Amino acid sequence: MGYHYETAAPDRYELLKDFAKKNRGEMTESERVLWEALRKLNCGYHFRRQHPIGDYIADFICIKKMLVIEVDGGYHNEPRQLQDDLNRTEFLESKGFTVIRFKNEEIGNDLKTVIIRIKELLFNE
Repeated sequence: MGYHYETAAPDRYELLKDFAKKNRGEMTESERVLWEALRKLNCGYHFRRQHPIGDYIADFICIKKMLVIEVDGGYHNEPRQLQDDLNRTEFLESKGFTVIRFKNEEIGNDLKTVIIRIKELLFNE
């Protein structure tokens, strides 16, 4: 029996774990800014970064609240990436996760509002 935080596809876990570790070392500026804010929330909820779920790696996750936070750069506006993001969100939601997405610009220009939206999801049942 696994732990509640073991959410990766078991047959691909090692590959996903290595890729997640690489991603943690190469975060974008927006991901760095949001990660620092999430670490300082001091709200009783713990976040992980670059956490494998199924065949995907979530940018940030609060497992206790089943909340996934994705940070989207400009390439997320490309038609193919939009479809991939939709598939990813549908998969995560089918596993019981709530997914919220923020554009780099939202994080860079209005981090306070981003944090307010995250807190609303954490504290509104």
